[in-house]
Amino acid sequence: MTPQGPPAGRTTELAARALADPHRVYDPVVGDGPKDVVVLGSTGSIGTQAIDLVLRNPDRFRVTGLSANGGRVALLAEQAHRLRVRTVAVAREDVVPALREALHSAYGSGEALPEILAGPDAATELAASACHTVLNGITGSIGLAPTLAALEAGRTLALANKESLIVGGPLVKALAEPGQIIPVDSEHAALFQALAAGTRADVRRLVVTASGGPFRGRTRQDLAHVTVEDALAHPTWAMGPVITINSATLVNKGLEVIEAHLLYDIPFDRIEVVVHPQSYVHSMVEFTDGSTLAQATPPDMRGPIAIGLGWPERVPDAAPAFDWSTASTWEFFPLDNEAFPSVNLARHVGQLAGTAPAVFNAANEESVEAFRRGALPFNGIMETVTRVVEEHGTPATGTPLTVSDVLEAETWARTRARELAAQTAEARA
Repeated sequence: MTPQGPPAGRTTELAARALADPHRVYDPVVGDGPKDVVVLGSTGSIGTQAIDLVLRNPDRFRVTGLSANGGRVALLAEQAHRLRVRTVAVAREDVVPALREALHSAYGSGEALPEILAGPDAATELAASACHTVLNGITGSIGLAPTLAALEAGRTLALANKESLIVGGPLVKALAEPGQIIPVDSEHAALFQALAAGTRADVRRLVVTASGGPFRGRTRQDLAHVTVEDALAHPTWAMGPVITINSATLVNKGLEVIEAHLLYDIPFDRIEVVVHPQSYVHSMVEFTDGSTLAQATPPDMRGPIAIGLGWPERVPDAAPAFDWSTASTWEFFPLDNEAFPSVNLARHVGQLAGTAPAVFNAANEESVEAFRRGALPFNGIMETVTRVVEEHGTPATGTPLTVSDVLEAETWARTRARELAAQTAEARA
């Protein structure tokens, strides 16, 4: 199942609405008892933490389905057994025999094994299955089809896969009802909670915080020779390699600016990024009366995950709280746009809209991979992305965006980014 866009007649009305609305709870009617949850990307960082939260709160949540790429079948089988899920989905069909073997090892004799879905559309099929909430913790733009499938099926979507909103913004906005999407990124979960204190008309600006990554305070010249190991040494968060490198380039913050614009319908010139090394304040909302509300917790993704799964209720002891008996210092610094041009480039592609954000995201994913294998220097990541965006030009206007448009633009951007990375590697050899 690959959704091809919103039903006719819904685009104009729904695309004008904010998706993440803390004042409006979208609650599918699925019966009494714990919320049935499907976890996409269950063996990744978000997925494993979500499962930890579920296992500690069996009276609130019940996982009915798990999906993963297929690189960690033993863990996936263990998760399936502990949670007693109905369905397990893997993107890689070649790992199905290994998964069956792992399931047989994890389950006792006579226990019924879960249904297995396999292939590139397996997560999309699972996202549309019967449940209350779908947690999309997949990394990358491959999360778009499952996002659309969950929305079209009427599920509440706990969205950690920011890329699906970035690359398919109009498609997602056209399908989502107000309150149907609960953001799971720490920054957008923070904005979501702070926005509950006022109305949309009360908001002056959104302030998205950034840790600054491992290279905070360095100049562009300083960054010319940093290594992959340097880029993976994040000072406050433990994340996957792609997200960690995106934090080092601050591409993740650029994506979050686009995401905030799409989620909350706030213009780009009213969304600011500020560097906060401690990662205690996850984002802030400034209101028209001059007051600013900040959402703060120690850096731990279980808090945002609990908001995504439990809203409008909070999950007690979901994550650690501050120890106010211990002194601490919280710092804030302006963003160095010369050393880290990714945020301004993201604003530019966000304003271009259409397929431009998909091109930006795809070119970045390819450039990060080229950096990891030594084909690009660190600064070459954004140099390559910038060139691909420039060559893509201004997207056509006046026609609705389709999934095919997004996929075609991504394919072109990935191919062009690989070509440019190869040229850079050859020149450096």
